Amino acid sequence: MIEVLRTNDPVQLSYAVALLKDAGCHPQVLDRFMSSMEGSVSAIQRRILVPDDEGERAKKTLANIDDPPPVEDGASDP
Repeated sequence: MIEVLRTNDPVQLSYAVALLKDAGCHPQVLDRFMSSMEGSVSAIQRRILVPDDEGERAKKTLANIDDPPPVEDGASDP
């Protein structure tokens, strides 16, 4: 298994898992319960791992996860 993401952000975690599943990867979330047991300190990050043979595809899928969505042509500012 290869680690492809480590985060305390539940929204980013959920989004990453959805992206990976859509890309045909089989993500596993680790430390989910450890991070909830330690309380609100956020000392333990949750990790997403994928099988070794899906590592490159998963890394490419998550490469731009922090980038804002692209603006469509013809979109106007209010």
